[in-house]
Amino acid sequence: DVQLQASGGGLVQTGGSLRLSCEAPALTFGDYVIAWFRQAPGKEREVVACIHTGPGSKSYALSVKGRFTISKDSSRRTVYLQMNDLKSEDTAVYYCALRNGDIATKISEYFFWGQGTEVTVSS
Repeated sequence: DVQLQASGGGLVQTGGSLRLSCEAPALTFGDYVIAWFRQAPGKEREVVACIHTGPGSKSYALSVKGRFTISKDSSRRTVYLQMNDLKSEDTAVYYCALRNGDIATKISEYFFWGQGTEVTVSS
């Protein structure tokens, strides 16, 4: 069974860093896209970044470009989201999600979701 296990959230001050991990132990890396989404209180879920587990092509939301980096470790079947220079508006529950095919940014295009990990950025 496919599982996505997100971890790494926590409380951090403005300007700080966190690294989120999305582990997919049963997944064949190379065939899928894994994305990070986030949902802030009272707001809709939005895409943050995504990566193709094969060629490694990436896409970022404009709001995080230059601050966040998505990467993969195929041997560990894990996708990471390095978040630097965190801002209060980055506070949200972060989810990783899975799809076949090419990079995509719509929630409806992802068919499998992991549990969330909460990120709180305090000023």
